[in-house]
Amino acid sequence: MIPVTTLAGKKVALFGLGGSGFATARALKLGGADVTAWDDNPDSVTKAAAEGIHTADLRTIDWSVQSLFVLSPGVPLTHPKPHWTVDLARAAGVDIVGDVELFVRERRAHAPDCPFIAITGTNGKSTTTALIAHILKSSGRDTQLGGNIGTAVLTLEPPKAGRFYVVECSSYQIDLAPTLNPSAGILLNLTPDHLDRHGTMQHYADVKERLVAGSDVAVIGVDDSYCEIIADRVERAGGKVIRISKRLTLADGIYAEGTKLIRAAGAAMNPIADLDGIQTLRGSHNAQNAAAAVAACLAVGVSEDEIRAGLASFPGLKHRMQPVGRRGNVVFVNDSKATNADAAAPALSSYDRIYWIAGGLPKAGGITSLTGFFPRIAKAYLIGEAAAEFAATLGEAVPYEISGTLERAVAHAAADAEKDESGPLAVMLSPACASFDQYKNFEVRGDAFVSHVAALDGITMLIGSATGDK
Repeated sequence: MIPVTTLAGKKVALFGLGGSGFATARALKLGGADVTAWDDNPDSVTKAAAEGIHTADLRTIDWSVQSLFVLSPGVPLTHPKPHWTVDLARAAGVDIVGDVELFVRERRAHAPDCPFIAITGTNGKSTTTALIAHILKSSGRDTQLGGNIGTAVLTLEPPKAGRFYVVECSSYQIDLAPTLNPSAGILLNLTPDHLDRHGTMQHYADVKERLVAGSDVAVIGVDDSYCEIIADRVERAGGKVIRISKRLTLADGIYAEGTKLIRAAGAAMNPIADLDGIQTLRGSHNAQNAAAAVAACLAVGVSEDEIRAGLASFPGLKHRMQPVGRRGNVVFVNDSKATNADAAAPALSSYDRIYWIAGGLPKAGGITSLTGFFPRIAKAYLIGEAAAEFAATLGEAVPYEISGTLERAVAHAAADAEKDESGPLAVMLSPACASFDQYKNFEVRGDAFVSHVAALDGITMLIGSATGDK
């Protein structure tokens, strides 16, 4: 854990005692701050108090003596309206920050030169974050991975010289980190998202821009108009910008040409890596992710050879286009994190012939936006509440069965794929649905898929599993 020593002896108010908020309260207390924490959930307050963290309703405290207010990123700062604690802090003139801001202050105080890569964007953040951390770790570097990817940043090891930090940042976290200053900051892309919390697309983009505007090196995807404008603006302001693209041939930057990543600098265009054959980095979206990872790793001193080795051995992000097993010419792919149609599209675009397991708790719009991928689908296996709706959308365009359960879908898809001699095939769980009709969350659903695959005869598992390799 990183003790927040920069607030030692100072009074700090904190709201939000979920996973990251609770970790922040502990880090503040460990660093010597006089913290007062609160949450709307009484159970969370009780848990914090039991650990010796001082709790009190923040409506009752003296805000005039608070040095800082720490807000959990899940709590509204601006839209649809500020949380009541935000109004109290602003009325008292108390600055509002989040856990990422506390981390960057500790880094600045104790190891300002330790490499820090921060990643944001609408899509691809987690894969890019995991890929960068893998490249660094596989090259033997002391690497800390956290942030929005699931590990609270203040639970990482404290900053010290030579320690590398790879931190995924949501727009909410950036909004609460006014002095965010990564060694390399990545902005992958921008499409409308979280507008309920940011009000407008422009405000959402402005928040995301802060991460790269404060970076020593800004790595920016320029395949959408918002990011293209941001790259130009950061460069005009004197920032060092590395542009990346999955569809443009760049005069300066890193771009994808098929499976090859090309590093361009003026007239020089040098292939830096080839993603051909790397199952975990299939598809143009992963070419963008890999290009960003390459640019950031180069910026913090990783060699091209180390980068190529890391790319080749990347195991993939769990539950996201993750190859988990193989039998003959059939690869089994866990894409359980695809909880809506847009999220399923990248996986469906990455394989030519697919035995597709889909369904669960349906989202608005169903799978109508995926019709362009239907020619790739050899057969669909429909599960959960969405089965009838999805069957109606598939109609006569795609052969399907209503399997009902994931276990039955895996067994039937595997049997059908084994009889198919047409070439490389994928049995893919990419549900385009929430999991809550049959599973607690998409992680549990993905783990169930892996277990069912591991139970098949003749399977070579590509990852560890509870049931072991077959």
